Amino acid sequence: MPAPPRSPGRPQPRRRPSRRPARPAPRPRRPRWAVRAVTGLSVVVLAAAGIGHAVVTGLDADIARVDPFKDMKNRPRAGHGMNMLLVGTDGRDRITKAERRRYRLGGAPCRCTDTIMIVHISEDRERASVISLPRDSYAELPPHTDRTTGDRHRAHPVKLNAAYAEGGPQLTVRTVEQMTRVKIDHYLEVDFTSFMRTVDVLGGVRICATEALKDSYTGLDLPAGPHRLGGGEALQYVRARHIDGAADLGRMQRQQRFLAALVDRATSSGVLLNPLKFRDVTRAVLGSVRADKGFGTDELLDLGRAMRNFSPSSSEFATVPIGRMGYAVKGIGSTLKWDPAKSARLFRALRDDRPLAAHRPRVTAVRVPVAPQQIRVQVENGTTTAGLGRRVDRALAATGFRTTRQPVNAARPAAERTVVAYDPRWDRSARSLAAALPGSGLRAVKGQGATLKVIVGADFEKVRKVRAENARQGEFGVVRGDEVGCP
Repeated sequence: MPAPPRSPGRPQPRRRPSRRPARPAPRPRRPRWAVRAVTGLSVVVLAAAGIGHAVVTGLDADIARVDPFKDMKNRPRAGHGMNMLLVGTDGRDRITKAERRRYRLGGAPCRCTDTIMIVHISEDRERASVISLPRDSYAELPPHTDRTTGDRHRAHPVKLNAAYAEGGPQLTVRTVEQMTRVKIDHYLEVDFTSFMRTVDVLGGVRICATEALKDSYTGLDLPAGPHRLGGGEALQYVRARHIDGAADLGRMQRQQRFLAALVDRATSSGVLLNPLKFRDVTRAVLGSVRADKGFGTDELLDLGRAMRNFSPSSSEFATVPIGRMGYAVKGIGSTLKWDPAKSARLFRALRDDRPLAAHRPRVTAVRVPVAPQQIRVQVENGTTTAGLGRRVDRALAATGFRTTRQPVNAARPAAERTVVAYDPRWDRSARSLAAALPGSGLRAVKGQGATLKVIVGADFEKVRKVRAENARQGEFGVVRGDEVGCP
């Protein structure tokens, strides 16, 4: 039956709710306290995650962009985890005149790369592996167009850092991928300015010098012991390469130690637990870096969350295994030739997302200032015992020293005591070599050069194992981040 007509001005009786509604009932409104609780919980979750999306949204607009992957073909197959190519250039345009004088940054930049590293973040975001690629590595550039002259070049050999000078970020990425068969996911370029600002905004970074470090070229002058370095001093520390005969290899190890200390500072200072602090630090840093177009807010969040899980023990550092030092190339000079088999295994481990430091052997050895792998040695037999020079040469080589493998007889075969002859510029290397020869003496010979000389005497007994402070172990010479601090 039709419903009765409503009477004007008369209130209608309230209908009883049906037990079977025709459509779903609307969701009840949450009380205000519940909304506040959920909002508060969200803030806590975002803080615990490292940073909130809303806090960092828009920060990527401050990044200067490059396109290192433009028109790239025949790239390596993607592996597991994320690979970032971290490139440090000698750009110094925004550094003040006073800073240039104080930190000895004068002269025109060569527009080339001082530092080249592959930073691998594991797929589970629990581990970071950093591989240093020596700037003097022998490399073969693929065909390209010179970014300065516009000339078209065929493939040709160079030192690795020349890839940036000739073809910028794109040629650098192409060359690294060609050499390593590791697909690069992101590119981050840091110059002198951004490096100094990063260190300063974190309040400095603590490093430990196991002995006095002095370099007249950069002005670095640190006594042995712990130090907190500001941006300018930190730049001197990572640039120094005239401290001893280790040259660029020694500098790379200091760069790795510093990066480990930088990660430790970022993860222990509360920056990654405070969204606003993270934003301020990120804003200060991103204003002076260059990155690929795909490196944005989401990637910043991923990196921040990953770094929250890092600790010094979960970061590991290695340098590409060198097969031949001083590999001469016509028109280029002395280069470093990678060990083809060991370097292939290293990069395979990176592609497979495997820890580089797994199953490292425990080594019991005397600690020395310079790793034996960085010390070149000529052995002379100073006795009348046939074959002693060859035996000592082989024993030193087995311990890691770069012997000539061609021992000779001394001019005067009547030495009573084993002596290490060395150029005073390589005194730290000489002390390291003498430690491997118990009872040996030291003899400074000005102008002798980088090759140390061992004159084997009648007192020779054995060669003992030595390893550098914070020594690298295993096939790839890996050192963990928790092994680079002060004892």
